[in-house]
Amino acid sequence: MGILTRKQVNIHETKRESLIRHVRKEWILYSFLILPVLYFLIFKYAPMLGNIIAFRKYRGGPNFLGTEWVGFKYFEMFMKDPTFWRAFRNNLLLSVFYLLVRFPLTLIFALLINELKNIGIKKFVQTVSYLPHFISTVIVAGMVKELLALNGPINGLLQQIGLPKLSFVSLPEWFPTIYISSGIWQALGWGTILYLAAMTTINTELYEAARIDGANRLKLAWHVTIPGILPTIMTLLILDIGGILGSNFEKILLLYNPLTYETADVISTYVYRIGISGGSFSYATAVGLFEGIIGLILVMSANYVSRKTTKTSLW
Repeated sequence: MGILTRKQVNIHETKRESLIRHVRKEWILYSFLILPVLYFLIFKYAPMLGNIIAFRKYRGGPNFLGTEWVGFKYFEMFMKDPTFWRAFRNNLLLSVFYLLVRFPLTLIFALLINELKNIGIKKFVQTVSYLPHFISTVIVAGMVKELLALNGPINGLLQQIGLPKLSFVSLPEWFPTIYISSGIWQALGWGTILYLAAMTTINTELYEAARIDGANRLKLAWHVTIPGILPTIMTLLILDIGGILGSNFEKILLLYNPLTYETADVISTYVYRIGISGGSFSYATAVGLFEGIIGLILVMSANYVSRKTTKTSLW
């Protein structure tokens, strides 16, 4: 038991030789993998070595692995820090509400675009809805601030109908609405691409059979289109759930200010302030590592639930 038979060894050797021959034959295609592999090795895997300073004391300098082993000291510190738990709460609330609003809206918008029969109108709607995705986050944040400024068009409209002006960007209760609404405007159209691509793979005979049975457009979407793209829906949902704690750091950093920390400060901005601005690198690394572990748990949990309920999963 546990020892490979001669036949199994021969099969493994044959597969290895076949792979080597294929690589030699298609070496030009395989050469395109060099840059992506180097990118992931240098910028994704190599930085993971820096997580060691979450358990070691590091104050800057050439010794990037730290000078003294401190164990779970920094983890205990942020666990007792109420500011961290405020950021953790805000992170969950912003990400979960954004997901609950954006995910179904993206799917509904994709279904509506798919129902357009006029190709010209369909392409126009797709183009217009895709454009916000290509606008820089810095520009989006600037547009939001200009629209919501005291002398901006939104406050001008409020003044016209007899309501008082509001400093929206300085009011913590308004930040979630600003963040979610601007995010939906920017991501709604772009998020439909994978759904529309998946819809093109659905067998048209299924639609014809459903129409013969008397199904209208709503029933076609519910009983044919959605089941046909269910694997894509679940895959995107799993990925979104895994990124719940990874909020849009750039946009939040550009939109928030000390007056809105109560509802706007999230883990990534907290790590930035503590680690980069405050110089507490080990402490910030511990918080970031905790965030990554929670994200991994969420992805694995969502993948498990999806595999058990819909038979669709990432692995």
